[in-house]
Amino acid sequence: MSVVTASSVPARRPAWVNSEELDQAMAEVQPLLTDFSEADHATLRRLTKRRLRQEIDFISNEKFTSVREGKRIFTQTLGLAPRETAIGIATIRRSGVDLPIHLGRLCEAPLLKPEQERMLFERMNYLLQQAAIHRSVLNPERPSRLRLELIELFVALADWHRDRIVEANLRLVFSIVKKFVNPNNTFDDLLSDGIVALIRAVEKFDFDRGFRFSTYATQVVRRNSYRTVVEKQQERQKVQGGLQDMDIDVSEEERSSAISEKRWHELRSRLSVMLGDLDRREKFIIRARFSLGPHRKVHTLQSLADRLGVSKERVRQLERRAMDKLRAMAGDVQLAELEA
Repeated sequence: MSVVTASSVPARRPAWVNSEELDQAMAEVQPLLTDFSEADHATLRRLTKRRLRQEIDFISNEKFTSVREGKRIFTQTLGLAPRETAIGIATIRRSGVDLPIHLGRLCEAPLLKPEQERMLFERMNYLLQQAAIHRSVLNPERPSRLRLELIELFVALADWHRDRIVEANLRLVFSIVKKFVNPNNTFDDLLSDGIVALIRAVEKFDFDRGFRFSTYATQVVRRNSYRTVVEKQQERQKVQGGLQDMDIDVSEEERSSAISEKRWHELRSRLSVMLGDLDRREKFIIRARFSLGPHRKVHTLQSLADRLGVSKERVRQLERRAMDKLRAMAGDVQLAELEA
């Protein structure tokens, strides 16, 4: 493989950027681009260093190495159909969830034909590959205004094509996440997480393997929604267990009917305040033992002893002392305020 150098990659706008196929995308991204014309040398150096810290990920393809590839890709007619309000309204009505009608605007893009889907993925990844090439030859000591402009333009155009894929698949996200809605997981929260998962799926999908993106996206969004529901349930169980250990009653009736979101956040807030009154070691032990905060798993007494450099029995004593303090503080908690 030949080494890419600044001289082998001229800092000039390629002819295919002026293709009619990119007119709409160019018109929409142009107002979002940075104006580098007034940037002095020091500013360009700073911007170059910042760009070098930002990785540009893409799905590579052996065809992208051809110097004629840009012309080939952007002379093909994409032919996206216009958005339709009726499609969005129909999606909301079919969702089976009581949603504000404005959410229908997210689903107004028609479904993509297989060839359109492939072309969008190909264009997006080619643009990112071009941006990555120019990024690879950036030099903070000799910053190039034009090269920075090209990188930003290519990334913005890639994002425009990515967004067209995301828009066309939002109805898929609606249909998946509505199945996971329950009293503890609202449609809005699941939809937000689902859209993020969809975007990640677009960025990771290899368009050249011959599969439809919807098949891959369905698995990604469904798995993400399931993980979100499970993690939230586990978090609630941890906090409820902590409340019981501090002699704060959480009745069976409350557990079966689910604590309201307001009360749930208030309980967590109260626990956070009480933990703040413990000393550093006590706080660390309680969080680690109950898997609170940054701790993803319950730690054993021995593992904490090793971390703190004390005996296992000493950790047990510190835990007992911390629990006694929390029980005393819990006795002063006015649960009526939380239940209101």
